Amino acid sequence: MNFFDLSAARQPLLLGNVWDAASAQLAQKLGYRAIGTSSAAMAASLGYEDGEGMSFDELLFLVKRIRASSSLPLTVDIEAGYGNSPAEIANNIVQLLELGVSGINIEDSRVMAGERQLLSAAQFAAGLSALCTALGDHRKSLFINVRTDTYLLQCKDAKTDTLSRAALYQSAGADGLFVPCLTEPADISAIVAGTVLPLNLMCMPELPDFARLAQLGVKRISMGNAAYQYQQQTLGDVLAGVKAQDSFAALYSRPG
Repeated sequence: MNFFDLSAARQPLLLGNVWDAASAQLAQKLGYRAIGTSSAAMAASLGYEDGEGMSFDELLFLVKRIRASSSLPLTVDIEAGYGNSPAEIANNIVQLLELGVSGINIEDSRVMAGERQLLSAAQFAAGLSALCTALGDHRKSLFINVRTDTYLLQCKDAKTDTLSRAALYQSAGADGLFVPCLTEPADISAIVAGTVLPLNLMCMPELPDFARLAQLGVKRISMGNAAYQYQQQTLGDVLAGVKAQDSFAALYSRPG
C-alpha cells in the first residue's frame, strides 16, 4: 500500500520515525505499516544540527541503508529540499525515488544564520508548483507532504495562517499537510474542516491520544525525533551508571 492509500485510510497512519537501518528494521519487526525519516534524528546521529546541517549525499547514504533494510513504505524528510532551485530539488527527489522512496516531507521554513524563519506563503507555493512541474512524470508516484511551521514558530493567529497556507499549497500540488506543534483539539478540528489535505500531526507532550486524533479527523501521526532523543537519554543514563558504579551492572539491569 502506498502513501496515497495509507493517507486516505479510516484510521490514522502511525508513522515509525527512523534514522538508520537498525531503527527501520525494528519498526518493521514491531508491525508498523510505514516508516519515515526524521531529519533532526539523522542529523544528530551524524553530529550535525538540524536544518540541512548534513549534506544531501549523507542523507542519501542513510536512506539507501534504510531502504535496503526494510520493505515498508518510506517517506523521507528533505527539510527545505537541499537545493537552491526547483530543478535542483527535483533532481534530489528523483535520486530518492530511484531508491524506492514513496513520499517526502518538505517544509516552508529555512534555517538562516542559525535561526529558523518562515518563508512567505506565496513564495513557498510558487516554488512548490515549480518543483511539481520539474518532477514531470515522477510526480505521479510521489506523495508530497508539506510541513508548515506556523505553530512551531508560534506565529500570530497561527490557525488562520495555516488554513491560508493549506489552500495555497494544495493548489500548488501538495498531497498532505504537516503541522508540527499543533495540539489543541479545537484548532485541529478547524484545520481538518478547512482543508481537503490529510492532516499530519507530530508527537508532543500535549497531543491528544490516537483515538481522539482519529475522532478529530487526523490522518497521519508521526514521532519526529522524540524516539531518537529518548534513546539517547537512556544511553546517557546507562553510560553515567557504568561510570558512577565502576562496573557494567547498569548494562544488565534493564527494567522489566
